[in-house]
Amino acid sequence: MSASFVAGQVRARALARNALGPGRVRAIAQAGSLTEALASLAATPYGKRLPAVPDLDAAQHAVAESLLWHLRVLAGWLPPQGVVALRSLAGAFEIANIDGLLQRLGGRPAEEPYALGALATAWRALEDAPDTGTVRDRLAASPWGDPGSADPYDIRLFLRLSWASRVSGLDARTGGWAAGAAAVLVAGERFGDGRELPEAALGRAQRLIGRAAAEAPTVPAMAGRLARGVRWSLEGIDDAAGLWQAETRCWRRLERDGAALLRGSAFGLGPVVGAAAVMAADVRRVRAALETAALGGGPAEAYDEVA
Repeated sequence: MSASFVAGQVRARALARNALGPGRVRAIAQAGSLTEALASLAATPYGKRLPAVPDLDAAQHAVAESLLWHLRVLAGWLPPQGVVALRSLAGAFEIANIDGLLQRLGGRPAEEPYALGALATAWRALEDAPDTGTVRDRLAASPWGDPGSADPYDIRLFLRLSWASRVSGLDARTGGWAAGAAAVLVAGERFGDGRELPEAALGRAQRLIGRAAAEAPTVPAMAGRLARGVRWSLEGIDDAAGLWQAETRCWRRLERDGAALLRGSAFGLGPVVGAAAVMAADVRRVRAALETAALGGGPAEAYDEVA
Protein backbone atom coordinates (compact mmCIF):
# COMPACT_ATOMS: atom_id res chain seq x y z
CA MET A 1 0.00 0.00 0.00
CA SER A 2 1.38 3.42 -0.97
CA ALA A 3 2.23 6.16 1.49
CA SER A 4 -0.57 8.28 0.02
CA PHE A 5 -3.10 5.56 0.84
CA VAL A 6 -1.83 5.45 4.42
CA ALA A 7 -2.12 9.23 4.68
CA GLY A 8 -5.59 9.06 3.15
CA GLN A 9 -6.72 6.48 5.69
CA VAL A 10 -5.49 8.64 8.56
CA ARG A 11 -7.29 11.65 7.11
CA ALA A 12 -10.47 9.63 6.52
CA ARG A 13 -10.63 8.55 10.15
CA ALA A 14 -10.04 12.14 11.29
CA LEU A 15 -12.82 13.49 9.07
CA ALA A 16 -15.26 10.81 10.20
CA ARG A 17 -14.87 12.07 13.76
CA ASN A 18 -16.71 15.23 12.65
CA ALA A 19 -19.95 13.21 12.52
CA LEU A 20 -22.25 14.30 15.35
CA GLY A 21 -23.86 10.91 15.93
CA PRO A 22 -27.47 10.06 16.82
CA GLY A 23 -27.57 11.57 20.32
CA ARG A 24 -26.38 15.07 19.44
CA VAL A 25 -28.50 15.24 16.31
CA ARG A 26 -31.58 14.06 18.22
CA ALA A 27 -31.21 17.07 20.52
CA ILE A 28 -31.15 19.37 17.49
CA ALA A 29 -34.33 17.76 16.16
CA GLN A 30 -36.09 18.57 19.44
CA ALA A 31 -35.35 22.29 19.15
CA GLY A 32 -38.50 24.35 19.09
CA SER A 33 -37.69 26.08 15.81
CA LEU A 34 -35.31 26.13 12.89
CA THR A 35 -33.60 29.18 14.38
CA GLU A 36 -32.86 27.29 17.61
CA ALA A 37 -31.69 24.23 15.71
CA LEU A 38 -29.31 26.27 13.57
CA ALA A 39 -27.93 28.00 16.66
CA SER A 40 -27.07 24.58 18.10
CA LEU A 41 -25.65 23.36 14.80
CA ALA A 42 -23.48 26.48 14.44
CA ALA A 43 -21.19 25.20 17.19
CA THR A 44 -20.46 21.97 15.29
CA PRO A 45 -18.29 21.18 12.24
CA TYR A 46 -21.36 21.90 10.09
CA GLY A 47 -21.53 25.49 11.33
CA LYS A 48 -19.08 27.06 8.89
CA ARG A 49 -21.41 26.83 5.90
CA LEU A 50 -24.80 27.54 7.48
CA PRO A 51 -26.84 30.43 6.01
CA ALA A 52 -26.89 33.73 7.88
CA VAL A 53 -30.69 33.89 7.63
CA PRO A 54 -32.65 30.82 8.78
CA ASP A 55 -33.93 28.97 5.73
CA LEU A 56 -34.56 25.22 5.70
CA ASP A 57 -33.60 24.51 2.09
CA ALA A 58 -30.43 26.60 2.32
CA ALA A 59 -29.47 25.00 5.64
CA GLN A 60 -29.97 21.47 4.33
CA HIS A 61 -27.97 22.33 1.22
CA ALA A 62 -25.17 23.72 3.40
CA VAL A 63 -25.05 20.57 5.52
CA ALA A 64 -24.72 18.41 2.41
CA GLU A 65 -22.10 20.81 1.07
CA SER A 66 -20.01 20.13 4.17
CA LEU A 67 -19.90 16.44 3.30
CA LEU A 68 -18.88 17.18 -0.27
CA TRP A 69 -16.11 19.49 0.92
CA HIS A 70 -14.76 16.79 3.23
CA LEU A 71 -14.78 14.29 0.37
CA ARG A 72 -12.89 16.75 -1.82
CA VAL A 73 -10.33 17.30 0.94
CA LEU A 74 -9.97 13.55 1.37
CA ALA A 75 -9.46 13.11 -2.38
CA GLY A 76 -6.46 15.41 -2.15
CA TRP A 77 -4.75 12.91 0.14
CA LEU A 78 -5.36 9.85 -2.01
CA PRO A 79 -3.67 8.29 -5.03
CA PRO A 80 -5.62 8.18 -8.33
CA GLN A 81 -7.35 4.89 -7.45
CA GLY A 82 -8.78 6.45 -4.31
CA VAL A 83 -9.95 9.56 -6.15
CA VAL A 84 -11.80 7.39 -8.68
CA ALA A 85 -13.57 5.62 -5.82
CA LEU A 86 -14.54 8.90 -4.14
CA ARG A 87 -15.80 10.22 -7.46
CA SER A 88 -18.17 7.27 -7.65
CA LEU A 89 -19.32 7.74 -4.06
CA ALA A 90 -19.86 11.48 -4.65
CA GLY A 91 -22.12 10.74 -7.60
CA ALA A 92 -25.15 11.74 -5.53
CA PHE A 93 -24.00 15.36 -5.66
CA GLU A 94 -23.67 15.30 -9.43
CA ILE A 95 -27.14 13.75 -9.64
CA ALA A 96 -28.47 16.62 -7.51
CA ASN A 97 -26.84 19.08 -9.91
CA ILE A 98 -28.40 17.33 -12.90
CA ASP A 99 -31.79 17.30 -11.16
CA GLY A 100 -31.46 21.05 -10.74
CA LEU A 101 -30.41 21.48 -14.37
CA LEU A 102 -33.49 19.56 -15.52
CA GLN A 103 -35.68 21.76 -13.33
CA ARG A 104 -34.20 24.93 -14.80
CA LEU A 105 -34.62 23.60 -18.34
CA GLY A 106 -38.27 23.01 -17.44
CA GLY A 107 -38.66 26.62 -16.34
CA ARG A 108 -38.63 25.91 -12.60
CA PRO A 109 -36.26 27.30 -9.95
CA ALA A 110 -33.56 25.05 -8.53
CA GLU A 111 -30.93 25.21 -5.81
CA GLU A 112 -27.38 26.24 -6.59
CA PRO A 113 -25.23 23.45 -8.03
CA TYR A 114 -22.69 21.81 -5.77
CA ALA A 115 -19.04 22.63 -6.49
CA LEU A 116 -17.70 19.18 -7.37
CA GLY A 117 -14.10 19.98 -8.26
CA ALA A 118 -12.08 16.85 -9.00
CA LEU A 119 -15.04 14.68 -7.98
CA ALA A 120 -17.09 15.67 -11.03
CA THR A 121 -17.90 12.87 -13.46
CA ALA A 122 -19.58 14.74 -16.32
CA TRP A 123 -20.89 17.95 -14.80
CA ARG A 124 -18.52 20.23 -16.68
CA ALA A 125 -19.93 18.91 -19.95
CA LEU A 126 -23.52 19.02 -18.73
CA GLU A 127 -23.89 22.32 -16.91
CA ASP A 128 -24.43 24.43 -20.04
CA ALA A 129 -26.70 21.95 -21.84
CA PRO A 130 -29.47 23.93 -23.58
CA ASP A 131 -32.10 21.18 -23.57
CA THR A 132 -32.81 17.68 -22.27
CA GLY A 133 -31.83 16.10 -25.57
CA THR A 134 -28.34 17.49 -25.14
CA VAL A 135 -28.31 16.29 -21.53
CA ARG A 136 -29.06 12.79 -22.76
CA ASP A 137 -26.38 12.91 -25.46
CA ARG A 138 -23.70 14.16 -23.09
CA LEU A 139 -24.61 11.60 -20.44
CA ALA A 140 -24.38 8.86 -23.05
CA ALA A 141 -20.81 9.93 -23.79
CA SER A 142 -19.88 9.79 -20.10
CA PRO A 143 -19.43 7.07 -17.47
CA TRP A 144 -23.09 7.55 -16.52
CA GLY A 145 -24.29 5.97 -19.76
CA ASP A 146 -27.30 6.54 -22.01
CA PRO A 147 -30.55 7.09 -20.08
CA GLY A 148 -32.50 5.90 -23.11
CA SER A 149 -34.57 9.04 -23.66
CA ALA A 150 -34.57 12.78 -23.06
CA ASP A 151 -37.55 12.60 -20.70
CA PRO A 152 -36.57 14.16 -17.33
CA TYR A 153 -38.17 11.33 -15.34
CA ASP A 154 -36.29 8.71 -17.35
CA ILE A 155 -33.01 10.59 -16.89
CA ARG A 156 -33.47 10.99 -13.14
CA LEU A 157 -34.35 7.36 -12.52
CA PHE A 158 -31.59 6.05 -14.78
CA LEU A 159 -28.98 8.19 -13.05
CA ARG A 160 -29.86 6.80 -9.64
CA LEU A 161 -29.57 3.23 -10.85
CA SER A 162 -26.41 4.04 -12.80
CA TRP A 163 -24.92 5.51 -9.63
CA ALA A 164 -25.79 2.34 -7.74
CA SER A 165 -24.03 0.33 -10.45
CA ARG A 166 -20.90 2.45 -10.16
CA VAL A 167 -20.82 2.20 -6.37
CA SER A 168 -21.49 -1.54 -6.42
CA GLY A 169 -18.20 -2.18 -8.17
CA LEU A 170 -15.99 -0.68 -5.46
CA ASP A 171 -15.99 -3.66 -3.09
CA ALA A 172 -18.22 -6.32 -1.52
CA ARG A 173 -19.80 -4.03 1.07
CA THR A 174 -20.64 -1.28 -1.39
CA GLY A 175 -22.12 -3.92 -3.66
CA GLY A 176 -24.55 -4.89 -0.90
CA TRP A 177 -25.43 -1.27 -0.15
CA ALA A 178 -26.03 -0.47 -3.80
CA ALA A 179 -28.15 -3.53 -4.52
CA GLY A 180 -30.22 -3.01 -1.38
CA ALA A 181 -30.86 0.65 -2.19
CA ALA A 182 -31.68 -0.24 -5.80
CA ALA A 183 -34.24 -2.80 -4.64
CA VAL A 184 -35.97 -0.19 -2.47
CA LEU A 185 -35.90 2.35 -5.31
CA VAL A 186 -37.36 -0.10 -7.83
CA ALA A 187 -40.04 -1.19 -5.37
CA GLY A 188 -40.98 2.43 -4.76
CA GLU A 189 -41.30 3.19 -8.46
CA ARG A 190 -43.29 0.07 -9.29
CA PHE A 191 -45.46 -0.47 -6.23
CA GLY A 192 -45.53 3.00 -4.71
CA ASP A 193 -45.87 5.18 -7.80
CA GLY A 194 -47.32 2.48 -10.07
CA ARG A 195 -44.80 3.10 -12.85
CA GLU A 196 -42.93 0.44 -14.75
CA LEU A 197 -39.28 1.18 -15.30
CA PRO A 198 -38.16 2.60 -18.66
CA GLU A 199 -35.99 0.22 -20.67
CA ALA A 200 -32.60 1.74 -19.86
CA ALA A 201 -33.36 1.97 -16.14
CA LEU A 202 -34.75 -1.56 -16.14
CA GLY A 203 -31.51 -2.85 -17.64
CA ARG A 204 -29.50 -1.28 -14.82
CA ALA A 205 -31.92 -2.59 -12.22
CA GLN A 206 -31.73 -6.12 -13.57
CA ARG A 207 -27.95 -6.10 -13.37
CA LEU A 208 -28.10 -4.91 -9.77
CA ILE A 209 -30.88 -7.06 -8.30
CA GLY A 210 -31.60 -9.68 -10.96
CA ARG A 211 -34.32 -9.89 -13.58
CA ALA A 212 -36.66 -12.00 -11.46
CA ALA A 213 -36.61 -9.50 -8.59
CA ALA A 214 -36.92 -6.48 -10.88
CA GLU A 215 -40.06 -7.95 -12.45
CA ALA A 216 -41.67 -9.36 -9.27
CA PRO A 217 -45.42 -8.68 -8.89
CA THR A 218 -45.35 -7.57 -5.22
CA VAL A 219 -42.94 -6.25 -2.61
CA PRO A 220 -42.80 -9.57 -0.68
CA ALA A 221 -42.25 -11.44 -3.95
CA MET A 222 -39.41 -9.08 -4.82
CA ALA A 223 -37.83 -9.66 -1.41
CA GLY A 224 -38.03 -13.40 -1.94
CA ARG A 225 -36.35 -13.17 -5.33
CA LEU A 226 -33.43 -11.05 -4.20
CA ALA A 227 -30.06 -12.66 -3.62
CA ARG A 228 -29.59 -13.76 -0.02
CA GLY A 229 -27.09 -10.99 0.67
CA VAL A 230 -29.55 -8.32 -0.52
CA ARG A 231 -32.83 -9.69 0.85
CA TRP A 232 -32.41 -7.74 4.09
CA SER A 233 -33.41 -4.54 2.29
CA LEU A 234 -37.04 -5.59 1.77
CA GLU A 235 -37.46 -8.47 4.20
CA GLY A 236 -40.63 -8.10 6.25
CA ILE A 237 -42.00 -5.23 4.13
CA ASP A 238 -45.55 -6.14 3.11
CA ASP A 239 -46.40 -3.34 0.69
CA ALA A 240 -45.40 0.08 -0.59
CA ALA A 241 -46.57 1.78 2.61
CA GLY A 242 -43.65 0.19 4.45
CA LEU A 243 -40.94 1.20 2.02
CA TRP A 244 -39.93 4.19 4.15
CA GLN A 245 -38.83 1.63 6.73
CA ALA A 246 -36.78 -0.15 4.08
CA GLU A 247 -35.08 3.12 3.16
CA THR A 248 -34.24 3.80 6.80
CA ARG A 249 -32.91 0.25 7.07
CA CYS A 250 -30.57 0.90 4.13
CA TRP A 251 -29.16 4.01 5.79
CA ARG A 252 -28.66 2.26 9.11
CA ARG A 253 -26.81 -0.59 7.43
CA LEU A 254 -24.66 1.90 5.55
CA GLU A 255 -23.69 3.61 8.78
CA ARG A 256 -23.08 0.37 10.68
CA ASP A 257 -20.93 -1.12 7.93
CA GLY A 258 -19.10 2.17 7.51
CA ALA A 259 -18.23 2.27 11.19
CA ALA A 260 -16.94 -1.31 10.96
CA LEU A 261 -14.72 -0.35 8.03
CA LEU A 262 -13.32 2.56 10.03
CA ARG A 263 -12.54 0.33 12.99
CA GLY A 264 -10.94 -2.36 10.86
CA SER A 265 -7.32 -2.67 9.89
CA ALA A 266 -7.99 -3.34 6.21
CA PHE A 267 -5.58 -1.84 3.72
CA GLY A 268 -6.67 0.14 0.71
CA LEU A 269 -10.09 1.71 0.33
CA GLY A 270 -11.85 0.28 3.39
CA PRO A 271 -11.42 3.18 5.84
CA VAL A 272 -11.98 5.73 3.06
CA VAL A 273 -15.28 4.14 2.05
CA GLY A 274 -16.18 3.77 5.71
CA ALA A 275 -15.60 7.45 6.41
CA ALA A 276 -17.72 8.48 3.43
CA ALA A 277 -20.53 6.17 4.59
CA VAL A 278 -20.51 7.38 8.19
CA MET A 279 -20.42 11.04 7.17
CA ALA A 280 -23.20 10.58 4.60
CA ALA A 281 -25.45 8.90 7.17
CA ASP A 282 -24.78 11.73 9.61
CA VAL A 283 -25.64 14.34 7.00
CA ARG A 284 -28.94 12.62 6.27
CA ARG A 285 -29.72 12.57 9.99
CA VAL A 286 -28.86 16.26 10.44
CA ARG A 287 -30.99 17.27 7.46
CA ALA A 288 -33.92 15.32 8.90
CA ALA A 289 -33.37 16.96 12.28
CA LEU A 290 -33.50 20.43 10.74
CA GLU A 291 -36.76 19.60 8.99
CA THR A 292 -38.22 18.29 12.24
CA ALA A 293 -37.14 21.42 14.10
CA ALA A 294 -38.56 23.66 11.37
CA LEU A 295 -41.94 22.03 12.03
CA GLY A 296 -41.67 22.90 15.71
CA GLY A 297 -39.93 19.79 16.92
CA GLY A 298 -42.11 16.93 18.05
CA PRO A 299 -41.99 13.57 19.76
CA ALA A 300 -38.45 12.22 19.71
CA GLU A 301 -39.79 8.81 18.82
CA ALA A 302 -41.23 10.12 15.54
CA TYR A 303 -37.83 11.51 14.55
CA ASP A 304 -36.11 8.30 15.60
CA GLU A 305 -38.33 6.25 13.29
CA VAL A 306 -37.07 8.17 10.27
CA ALA A 307 -33.50 9.02 11.24
